[in-house]
Amino acid sequence: MDVKSTAFENGGMIPARYTCDGKNVSPALEWHSIPSGTRSITIIADDPDAPMGTWVHWVYYDIPPETTSLPENVSPREHPPSGGTHGVNDFGKTGYGGPCPPGGTHRYYFKIYALDAMLGVTPGATKKQIVKAMEGHILDQTQLMGKYKRR
Repeated sequence: MDVKSTAFENGGMIPARYTCDGKNVSPALEWHSIPSGTRSITIIADDPDAPMGTWVHWVYYDIPPETTSLPENVSPREHPPSGGTHGVNDFGKTGYGGPCPPGGTHRYYFKIYALDAMLGVTPGATKKQIVKAMEGHILDQTQLMGKYKRR
C-alpha cells in the first residue's frame, strides 16, 4: 500500500491551513494497492514529538474498503458522510485535530491500515482501543509523514 496527499509531500512541511494556526481541517488523502480481503480501513494520525509523549490527532476507523481517498475537511461527526466512524483525539474531540506544537518542528504521521475485519467499536474510541481491536487483523499498512513548526 502507499498513501499520498495533495496538501504536502512525504517528509515535507504541512501547510498552516491544516493546523491550529489555520482552518484546522484534515488534508486530502489518497491510498493505493489495497490488499484483497480488506474489509475496512483505519487512519491514525499522531505526533511522536509531543513533550508529554505521542499526541493523537485523528482516529478514524471502519472506513469502507472501496474508499481509496478522503477529501480535505472530513466532517468531524461520529459517522461522517464519507463512511466509517470517528474516534476521539487527544484534544478530547471527535474527528481531526491539526498540528499545534508548543515549540520546535514536529513530525506528524498519517498511518493507513488495511484490515481483514470491521472493528465495530463504538464511536469515540481512543487510539489505544483501536490499536487493541486491530490486533491480528492488519493485512497491510503505510504512512505519510509531514512536519510542522509554528511561526
